[in-house]
Amino acid sequence: METGAAAAEPVVQFKGVNKWYDSYHALRDINLEVARGEKVVVCGPSGSGKSTMIRCINRLEEHHEGQIIVDGVEVADDIRKIEQIRRDVGMVFQGINLFMHLNVMDNLTLAPIYVNKTPKHEAEAYARQLLARVGLADQAEKYPGQLSGGQQQRVAIVRALMSRPKVLLFDEPTSALDPEMIKEVLQVMTELAEEGITMIVVTHEMGFARKMADLVVFMDAGRIVEAAPPEEFFSNPKSERARQFLSQIINH
Repeated sequence: METGAAAAEPVVQFKGVNKWYDSYHALRDINLEVARGEKVVVCGPSGSGKSTMIRCINRLEEHHEGQIIVDGVEVADDIRKIEQIRRDVGMVFQGINLFMHLNVMDNLTLAPIYVNKTPKHEAEAYARQLLARVGLADQAEKYPGQLSGGQQQRVAIVRALMSRPKVLLFDEPTSALDPEMIKEVLQVMTELAEEGITMIVVTHEMGFARKMADLVVFMDAGRIVEAAPPEEFFSNPKSERARQFLSQIINH
């Protein structure tokens, strides 16, 4: 158990972060701290900068001003630092993003064996342990095309967990799924949240945000408009823009 300064230091920090796509100002003066074990849900209208913001954490997108610091390591051009951060930060994408020509076990163990030099038997044992945890113990030899969309996304979550990350990012992980599959993926995410892993989740699933988030971050036009605990955000949003967004989501 961590104490003192180590426990208090945020695991992810944004300090005055800006990003442009040519003349388009995609992120505007982003300041955010995520504590170890905290569950942060990022919401807002399409095009508000949500996915861009979290993709900057592991350098899938490059920020142009300010600092992003992950567990004490600044996200910068240094390839060794980027590799370290990517080992510490797991990510689950909107699209399934599995290798369709590899079976589930090979999808899960490819990076641990060939990138992290984990012995094959170790990687496979851990993969089987995680598959059992998400209810897919009997699917290891199947190919992604033989699985439902919800099962595929659960495999993608396991793949993100294989490196034992310090932070887990979710970029709208249920947006391509039908309602029944959304439920099974959210169940896995809820269980992970209850286990105390640090999570940053971009989603429109407001039920998950209400139930599991420690902090709800609302973005619009590249800015963080407000950030508050869920009970405060949903019952008494401070900005008119957040009130509009919530009324649209609830009445949808």
